[in-house]
Amino acid sequence: MPGSRPAPLGGTRTLTDTYRRFAVSDAAKASPLSARVALALGASARALRVVETAPAHRRSPRLILSVLHDLALAGRAPGLVAAYRTGDAEAAAAAAVDTLLGMADEVVATAARRRAPAEATGRHTVLRPVVAEAAHRLAADAVALIDLDCAAGFNLDVHRVAVTYGNGRTLGDPSSPVRRAASVVGGRRLPERAFPQVVARLGLDAHPVDVTDEAEARWLRAGRWPDRPEEIAALEAEVALAAADPPRLLAGDVLDTLPEAFTRVPAGALPVVTTTWALSRLRRQDRLRFLDLLRDAARGRPVAWVSAEGVGVAPTVPTLGDRPASGHSILGLALFDGPGALTAAVGRCWARGRMLTWLADDAD
Repeated sequence: MPGSRPAPLGGTRTLTDTYRRFAVSDAAKASPLSARVALALGASARALRVVETAPAHRRSPRLILSVLHDLALAGRAPGLVAAYRTGDAEAAAAAAVDTLLGMADEVVATAARRRAPAEATGRHTVLRPVVAEAAHRLAADAVALIDLDCAAGFNLDVHRVAVTYGNGRTLGDPSSPVRRAASVVGGRRLPERAFPQVVARLGLDAHPVDVTDEAEARWLRAGRWPDRPEEIAALEAEVALAAADPPRLLAGDVLDTLPEAFTRVPAGALPVVTTTWALSRLRRQDRLRFLDLLRDAARGRPVAWVSAEGVGVAPTVPTLGDRPASGHSILGLALFDGPGALTAAVGRCWARGRMLTWLADDAD
């Protein structure tokens, strides 16, 4: 369930305010049912006393509601299952409090060992044109995709999904169960280049999610709003697609594991490193270290870096005069071929890829 990371939570009064803010600010429009559940938990002194027994950084509404949703998905909270199925917010609120009180030890134990579910939706609408552009510019017929902060690795299925752009043209596999759409604005037409053959897929994450594990896949589902069935169905499709042919996931610090990922790229394939809203979680010096790792890898073969990051976040990617925190992101393409590198801003996007504009022309 989307939401900002809260500050460490203290006493009951702080928890009450935190759950109320979550209901009003984070959940109200996206999920009225979850907003009502959060309000009910925040208004119950007994429920909050249970939450307070969890570690301070594991008391957030987002995490506790995900734990309750996980119990419902596992069929272990019948009252919640029924309320979620019918969309009855009042019944869900009562069932959530009852479940929390009746399964207090398990709720707290799960919250203590879990992080809030990863935002695992693939960024296919922005990745498809830029990865194809990278392969075109370096004359590569085959690529190996390396995704940083991969979560479940859905980005690594970019070649196996169907993406429809504003002109009604669908690129990719028209029979794919995973379908994405984006509007295209601006004066330049989005290129429709052939997508290269993907010969390797490598995901890097401190805590990668193995969707072939039933409990891990269910935890991803638990992070979706229970009254947004279309979003749950879209996630189910991505899980099924990834589970049918899982990528290789490397656990650990993403920068520490990046050199290993390069060693797993088959000879003759272009390594394409992708970052989609991942670099903002790194310190500036680590972003520069990331660039150094790309340069090191390019000593033996060309390397491409495809990025969708906030303005000014991706080092060396032009900002086009845009201001940081301006509400959109820059689509960047960096080509490392020998000692030099060519970096360009090839587009802008909004709403995490639901709208984009293409800036590069065919001569670039």
